[in-house]
Amino acid sequence: MGHGGDVIHELTTDHREVEEIFAQIEALPTGDKRRKDLADQATIELVRHSIAEEMHLYPAVRRHLPDGDAIADREIQDHSEAERTMKDLEGCEADDPQFDQLMGRLMREIREHVTDEEQNLFPRLRQAASPEDLEKLGEKVRSAKKTAPTRPHPSAPDTPPANKLLAPGAGMVDRIRDALSGRGKTD
Repeated sequence: MGHGGDVIHELTTDHREVEEIFAQIEALPTGDKRRKDLADQATIELVRHSIAEEMHLYPAVRRHLPDGDAIADREIQDHSEAERTMKDLEGCEADDPQFDQLMGRLMREIREHVTDEEQNLFPRLRQAASPEDLEKLGEKVRSAKKTAPTRPHPSAPDTPPANKLLAPGAGMVDRIRDALSGRGKTD
């Protein structure tokens, strides 16, 4: 993650990368160990993406759109639901009977969220915000993803200012845990 361009290009590219991971999971047989590795990879990308949106995109949505508060609140609620699913998935191996159910739920939640953002939110934001604002937001989102957590933390704050204060520390701890466990490494 970290592609360049304005915030909409950055986040849309993230969406495509996660969808590619989902397609790889769906192509593997049930119980295949690689499905868990891919699920971990998807979780890492989704958590980083969500944190960056909560830190920078949704405050901008609140500022630029007349119904921005309601939109941002709904998007954050979507994130909370997906984060709870990812937390449940974190404790499952690929051969666990719940793995496929949880993975299916996560894919549905994320695909619905992506469709809503790309068909509704992003076009409205592009119309309401200046190209310069969208470029600056893209830079902020890329920067936030570098220090964001890589594991779901459903009980952590998801709105400023608390999320901006706590996310980098949680991100550092998550990256240390990932390095020690090998989580997120693809062979």
